[in-house]
Amino acid sequence: MRVLALGGPGAMGDVAVRVAAGLPGVTEIVVADRHLEAARALVRRIAEEGMGGVPMRALRVDVTDSIALLAALEGTDVVLNTVGPYYRFGLTVLRAAIATGTHYLDICDDWEPTVQMLGLNEEARRAGVRAVVGMGASPGVSNLLATRAVRQLDRVQDLYTAWPVDVSGSGGDDEQLSDPDGRPSAAAVHWMEQISGKVAVVSDGRLVHRRPLRPVTLSVSAGCSGTAYTVGHPEPVTLHRSFGPAGEAANLMVVTPGTVAYLDVLRRDIDAGKLTNETAAPDLAKPSASRALRAVAGAVIRKGPGSLPPFFAAATGTRDGRRVTVLARLADTPGASALLDDMAEATGLPLALGLAQLLDGTGGQLGVHPPETAIDAERFFLDLARHVPGLPGDDGSRDGVVVDVTTNE
Repeated sequence: MRVLALGGPGAMGDVAVRVAAGLPGVTEIVVADRHLEAARALVRRIAEEGMGGVPMRALRVDVTDSIALLAALEGTDVVLNTVGPYYRFGLTVLRAAIATGTHYLDICDDWEPTVQMLGLNEEARRAGVRAVVGMGASPGVSNLLATRAVRQLDRVQDLYTAWPVDVSGSGGDDEQLSDPDGRPSAAAVHWMEQISGKVAVVSDGRLVHRRPLRPVTLSVSAGCSGTAYTVGHPEPVTLHRSFGPAGEAANLMVVTPGTVAYLDVLRRDIDAGKLTNETAAPDLAKPSASRALRAVAGAVIRKGPGSLPPFFAAATGTRDGRRVTVLARLADTPGASALLDDMAEATGLPLALGLAQLLDGTGGQLGVHPPETAIDAERFFLDLARHVPGLPGDDGSRDGVVVDVTTNE
C-alpha cells in the first residue's frame, strides 16, 4: 500500500514514518508537509539510517490548499494525518480522504472535531473508507486500556482515562511546546483549547459539557489513590458511545498542583478574552512571572496525584453481581517509563501500529471509528511490547499491561 504521511516531519509523524517503513504491505511512503525542505530532510535521514528499505519521497502539501490536498491523496491507499491542531484541520483532511477513497488514521486529541468526524461514518462507508480517529497515546492507548478494563465487567458505571503531564514536577517539555522556529507548536495551541471553555464529560450516563480542570478524586486499586483533573480529550465522547457508562466518565491529567494552578490561570484569561489560544500557548512553554505569581495561591489549595499511576484507565461497575473497580495500566517498568517520557514516541508509535492492523484488514470496518471499536487491543499491546524494549515486566504480563480487579465491599 502507498502511504501518505501528512505532517510527517513533525515529532509524532517522524516516529510514525520510521515505524511504518518497516511494516509488511507498505510499498511507498510519501512524506508531505507545508515545509518541503523539512519533508526532504526526514526522507534523507531515514535513507542514511538504512531503515525499512521502502521507497520514500517528499512532497509539499498545505492542508489549507484543498486542490493540493486532494491531489496528494489521489492514488494514495492510506493517509496518516499528524497535522494539528485537529480542531482546525482534522475534519478538512478526513473529508478529503473520503472524497478520494483513501483510508485514514490520525492522532486527533480534540473532542470537538472527533464528534464531527464520527458524524461522517455513513459517508465514509459509502466511499469504502476505513477511518480511525485518535490513534495516539491519549486518545489511543488510553482507549485500548479502557477496553481491557471494561471487558472485566458485566455492567459499566464509571470510566476514566488518565495521562501524565508532569508528575515528576519538571513541567512541560519545551521541545513539544515550541516549533523549531520558536512559535508555539500545534500541541501547545491544542492544549489551550482543551483547558478553556467547556469540555465533554459524561455525567449520570449523559454526555454533557463542563468547565475543564475540575478535580476528580479516585481510588483505583489498593494503594493507588489521588486527585487528577479533567481536560478536553475525546475519550469521554467515544467511550460513551462504545461502552455506555451509566455514571461518570472523563479524561484526566495526572498533574502536580503547581502546574494545574498555572493552567487554571491561563484558562481564566482565555475565557475572559484576555488571551487567545495562540497568545496563551507561549506562556505554557515559558511561564510569565505575573501569571506564575497568580498561580501560587491556587497551588496551595489543590490536591496532588498521590499514588495514582501516571497513565491508566479505571472502570467501576458490577461483575457477577458484585461491585468492582478495574484498573488497567502499563507495567511499572523502565520501558514503560521511557515510552511515557517521550510523547512523540508514545503518540507516533501507536499510530503506526494502528496502521499495521489496517494494512492486514483487521483494523476495523468501513466507516469512521474510535480506537476501541477499530483496533484489536490484545494484538496492539503485544505489538507495542515488541517495539518497546523492557515494556513487559516480571509480573507475568506478556504485553506490558497490568489489570487489577478490586472488589468494593
